[in-house]
Formats: sequence, C-alpha cells, structure tokens
Amino acid sequence: MDKEYDKEVRAAVGKQIKALRLEKGLSQEEFAFQVGIDRTYVSFIERGVRSPRIPVIYRIAYVLGVSPGELLVEINKTPD
Repeated sequence: MDKEYDKEVRAAVGKQIKALRLEKGLSQEEFAFQVGIDRTYVSFIERGVRSPRIPVIYRIAYVLGVSPGELLVEINKTPD
C-alpha cells in the first residue's frame, strides 16, 4: 500500500518533469522517444502514478537540458 508521502513525492516530481517538458515544447510522444521510454510511462510519471528509476531520471534530465537534481523538488512534509 502506498503511503501519502510517497504519493506526494511522485506527484511533485511528475509535475516538475511535465513543466520542464512543456517549457521545451515537447509532446509526451516526442519526449518519450528522445528519452527512450514508452509514452504511457511518461504519462504515469507525470501523473505521479509511477516513479522513474535513477537511470531514467538521468536520461530525462539530459533530454530536458537540466541537471538530474533539478527534477527533484522539495516536499514540505515529513515521511510517514
């Protein structure tokens, strides 16, 4: 069972990735192609349903032209 904190972390990271993708003017399909993942996986990440693995985070950051750390955002809660 997912904990609320984990859901919030996934949602925050997904929101950040989506915002950066839209800034670059990339569709989910084009973004997924450049990252090397399925478009549905991009959707899952952006909606906070799934968490990308570390290598995928690095590929996402590369495509977006940011450091991997810029994909992580601060959460103003403590873990459960």
